[in-house]
Amino acid sequence: MSGLSWLTILRKRENFRRAFAGFDPRAIAAFTEKDEARLLADAGIVRNRAKIAATLNNARRYSDLVDEFGCLAAYAWSFEPRPREGPLDHEALMSVKFSPEAKAMSKDLLRRGWAFVGPTTVHSFMQAMGLVNDHLSGCFAAAEVEELRSTFRRPARSPRA
Repeated sequence: MSGLSWLTILRKRENFRRAFAGFDPRAIAAFTEKDEARLLADAGIVRNRAKIAATLNNARRYSDLVDEFGCLAAYAWSFEPRPREGPLDHEALMSVKFSPEAKAMSKDLLRRGWAFVGPTTVHSFMQAMGLVNDHLSGCFAAAEVEELRSTFRRPARSPRA
């Protein structure tokens, strides 16, 4: 939801979950014009016509990635950034809007016909997926996240037969 506060989106998360079929991309891909009208009238979500249309479009393109990579996770992890060298301090974090890998994934998704997937949004997605650990050095979560990342088995690309 580019251009909006993440807190605004988080506060509406359950409304989004309800409105968008539990975030099931296959269900969303089947939404009709009637569903789009329902979403535009739903005061519990962000009612931006372009963003709703992009969500439906992206859900419809989701199956293409699954067909090619086996799952969305395998696609996303194929853009995993190299580990950061040295500690991450506040100044360094504030200078990073997105990684080169987020820019590459954004460009690839746009080439595939996805919408509202700019590099900053993709970088946030990569943070949420665990591809990027932007916890500051000394943050209680930084070491835990790195430990989890070190034991995580990356999904392998396995196209559907």
